[in-house]
Amino acid sequence: MSIRIVLADDHAIVRYGLSKSIQQEEGMEVVGQARNGLGAIDLVKELSPDVVVMDISMPDINGMDATREIVRDFPEVKIVALSMHSAKRFVREMFKAGASGYLLKDCEFDELAMAIRTVMTGRSYLSPEITDVVVDEYVQGPAEEKDSVFTALTKRERQVLQLLAEGQTTKQVGMKLNISPKTVEAHRLRIMGKIDIDNIAQLTKYAIQEGLTSAEP
Repeated sequence: MSIRIVLADDHAIVRYGLSKSIQQEEGMEVVGQARNGLGAIDLVKELSPDVVVMDISMPDINGMDATREIVRDFPEVKIVALSMHSAKRFVREMFKAGASGYLLKDCEFDELAMAIRTVMTGRSYLSPEITDVVVDEYVQGPAEEKDSVFTALTKRERQVLQLLAEGQTTKQVGMKLNISPKTVEAHRLRIMGKIDIDNIAQLTKYAIQEGLTSAEP
């Protein structure tokens, strides 16, 4: 039986290339594609795939939050992160979210195929290019305080931060999250207080640094 795979990436050309390569790989098939984390969650509910190949920086719902939700509700589904981010905080947060594998986007397809087969056996896979990141994490001990500020944000605060950073208005964010503009504004003020910034431009820059969005400030 083929390994059923969902692809989640906000770049159509990336999804197309991955899909073409996977379809040529014996024992694998792409059953769905999503342009953001919300779409990935919906496809997992609808299609019950074996594996989701997940980007991190995507609009509306990023890959980290999507991974948390999928692993919580569908623990049998394996998540393989495929990202341009090699910094240790991204690797750490994706594995904390429940991912089973992490690769960089400049990897060869054969490595991605190997990672997919590896996680299907119940083991984890980490790209050799970022193994040093994990080793350093153990050698150096706990991450610096500046790396831990983001984890202090609640799920709702991360959602509000991402949508505001993507250029959506307070009203639009409220409609998307089904909360009032007043509540959105309260979240914004709490976020800015927690991460010690005082304007939207800095908020956007911070969201990009944390991999929540690829939007330009």
